[in-house]
Amino acid sequence: MKVLVINTSEKNGGAAIAANRLVKALRRNKVSVKMLVRDRQTNDSDVVALRTTVRTKWQFVWERFVIWLLNNFDKKRLFQISLANTGTDITKLKDFKEADVLHIHWINQGMLSLNDIDHIIKSGKPVVWTMHDMWPFTGICHYNEECTNFLESCGECPFLCSKSGNDVSHKLLEKKRNIYNNANIAFVACSKWLRDIARSSNVLKEKNVINIPNTIDTELFNEKEKKTIRDKYGLPNDKKLLLFGSAKISEKRKGFSYLIEACDILLNRYPELCKDLGVIILGKYNEGDFCIPLPTYSMNYIKNEKELCDIYNAADVYVTPSLQDNLPNTIMEALACGLPCVGFNVGGIPEMIEHKVNGYISEYKSSQDLAEGIRWILQDAQYPNLQKQAVKKVVECYSDKIVVKEYLQIYNSLTNKCK
Repeated sequence: MKVLVINTSEKNGGAAIAANRLVKALRRNKVSVKMLVRDRQTNDSDVVALRTTVRTKWQFVWERFVIWLLNNFDKKRLFQISLANTGTDITKLKDFKEADVLHIHWINQGMLSLNDIDHIIKSGKPVVWTMHDMWPFTGICHYNEECTNFLESCGECPFLCSKSGNDVSHKLLEKKRNIYNNANIAFVACSKWLRDIARSSNVLKEKNVINIPNTIDTELFNEKEKKTIRDKYGLPNDKKLLLFGSAKISEKRKGFSYLIEACDILLNRYPELCKDLGVIILGKYNEGDFCIPLPTYSMNYIKNEKELCDIYNAADVYVTPSLQDNLPNTIMEALACGLPCVGFNVGGIPEMIEHKVNGYISEYKSSQDLAEGIRWILQDAQYPNLQKQAVKKVVECYSDKIVVKEYLQIYNSLTNKCK
């Protein structure tokens, strides 16, 4: 069986990382697999990049330009929605023709248009679509925030400040419904949370939607000696260190402001604890943009996975105050390194963090409970047991053999339908 995994980027972004890890896991389990991308970051011979032309360079820009126009020249929503109005028809590519299964991941920002997806489905080849956000079953948004219009027909889109029931979001949702109709396609949600929402959506409520989590290489992400790592990166050995990571710290959905508030609460209520407390910031971060009341250790966004593993091992608690998320790679990485986590009770986060077992689940949008979770891990919990349970969670739920086995079952089921 030959599998072609399709994603916009090879390694940039959470979906790309998850797709790339699945490709490697499939290879380790003797599956013939290639990855088709628009943006290539390595020289891996099994990663195929679309041919770069003037047209492909402008596809990304054109979609953003149209969104800008629809938003009355407002830039705020440029990357929160996708129109899939431009892309590349991949059905004539040699690797497409040779594939037995097409495995779509995140294909936005000019990789595939809705017409291109329609061509893929009409080729008759079986398709698996792993959903890393809500876009496959909404009109245009990647995360709905408070809007529930996708449950019916979209329209009156808050992301466009639209009052029309027949706006672009409605039209594109109808187009998705028509494309998916009678298609030999299996939709996969990385979290149970996303699966349940997809099943309740207008376009996927009668489709085959299942839950398979992302996978991670536990040989790469594992526990290391903390002092050695801290010495290597110039981090203090006399402090307890919190870790927060995001490619874009300022993105509202990542909830960084709640971590700042939690630090303020800790400083006021537990001054003795805070004397020996610091925060590692992993990602693009300008100190002038935020005011954290604790010593901070700023690091650029790290792409090298070995270095990333080091940073997890340097910390004592990973804090993820996301307001809406699917199945964050960062939590999986932290747990694999034996790092207890604190996060809000939202999305797929409580599927990963087991309350007071490998971390602490805080009340949604409660900075006070987020602070309490940090304090509990550092002061009250049996820390070595949290570390043990963190690693156990990853081995039992996200290891190669478990995830690959589930995908192979889907691949085989779909290809058998085509025979």
